[in-house]
Amino acid sequence: MPKKSVATRKLSAREQRNLEIEIGFMEGIVRRDPSYVEALQILGDGLTRYGRFQEGLEVDERLAILRPNDPMVVYNLACSYALTKKYAQAAESIDLAIDLGYRDFKWLSQDPDLRGLRRTAHFKRIRARVKALKAEAAS
Repeated sequence: MPKKSVATRKLSAREQRNLEIEIGFMEGIVRRDPSYVEALQILGDGLTRYGRFQEGLEVDERLAILRPNDPMVVYNLACSYALTKKYAQAAESIDLAIDLGYRDFKWLSQDPDLRGLRRTAHFKRIRARVKALKAEAAS
């Protein structure tokens, strides 16, 4: 389940309350089964949408341990690193996600979670790598 990007609009009171309930419920499930990947994914997504980026990062780091070869898990980890301004780690995670098969390059260039990363030299290197991969695929 891919993580949704951070919402650009503020949550309504109802949406915020529903998200609080979802987060609380998922936290309870994860306490009982710390390796329940789907619950961790929902929890990480909820924490991120709520703006609790550091906690979302901690969940994504747990997921990356449980699913180290899943390109979406690693991509979501990159998003969490970017949201917490850990741009070097975000770039490393994107490189790994690409190594693992991540190929949604259009989304990579638009994902609001990566906005801060795109302003760094790290992203210029990633952009060059993506361009080379696209050229290689076209030939």
